Amino acid sequence: MHIDLPEKRYYGIGEVAKAFGVNTSLIRFWEKEFDVLQPKKNAKGNRKFTPQDIQNLQLIYHLVKERGFTLEGAKIHLKEEKQKVLSNFEVIQKLQKVRAELLKIKDQL
Repeated sequence: MHIDLPEKRYYGIGEVAKAFGVNTSLIRFWEKEFDVLQPKKNAKGNRKFTPQDIQNLQLIYHLVKERGFTLEGAKIHLKEEKQKVLSNFEVIQKLQKVRAELLKIKDQL
């Protein structure tokens, strides 16, 4: 899944949820379930996600929504094989970007 977010230091939970096409409650739930997600909270309690958090969310989304892992299975998979999962996920992301570019070129023809 390719998400379109502008280059910023921090992203609000609303724009993150909109980019992933999920509810904000799911993002908050994943934040509680997965230790790798640590968004910053300001005095009012608003969550601000860093680009690293966005990468972790993409990985969690890929495992849970696209590959069909349970939450427990995704946690175990992340803990045991994090480096292997990250390299596979990066390859998948690059291939999806190439595919999107090729589709864009095809539409222009």
